[in-house]
Amino acid sequence: MGLADCDRVSAIRVRGWQTAYRGLMPQPYLDRLDAGADAARRRGLFTRTPDDVVNLVAEDDGGTVVGWACHGPYRDGETRTADAELYALYVDAGRLGTGVGQALLGESVRRCTAAGHTRVLLWVVGGNTRARRFYERAGFRADGAEEPFEVDGVEVPEVRYARHLTG
Repeated sequence: MGLADCDRVSAIRVRGWQTAYRGLMPQPYLDRLDAGADAARRRGLFTRTPDDVVNLVAEDDGGTVVGWACHGPYRDGETRTADAELYALYVDAGRLGTGVGQALLGESVRRCTAAGHTRVLLWVVGGNTRARRFYERAGFRADGAEEPFEVDGVEVPEVRYARHLTG
């Protein structure tokens, strides 16, 4: 991913939230999400991203970004652990089910394995059954950890998934 990809990545991310989390988060919050503001924030983060955080994009044959994934060390509060974490994976809504997500996830897992991690963890909104099935088909399993986060005064439960890696 390059700095020039931030606008497209943010558009995909915001639409992904608005689509995947409809009925799982307060609708006014989802309606307020703004791809332009997200892109500005993302550009600021991009210049300060640690070397061990990897941003990947998938492009179609015409060079248009159709998906984004980000992974790095697992964050346990302020502590980074030896495990890897998939921080984000979003696919353009018009490309869902075409293999873009599988390709991004596969490349993230490959890179985490090559970096010497023995496990990849990720958090998924508990009610997001489509995402949960996607990760389960890829060998991830809920490991029993759950943690809510607050969105506009509403607790949204997240479930942690884990996948062991082989070298």
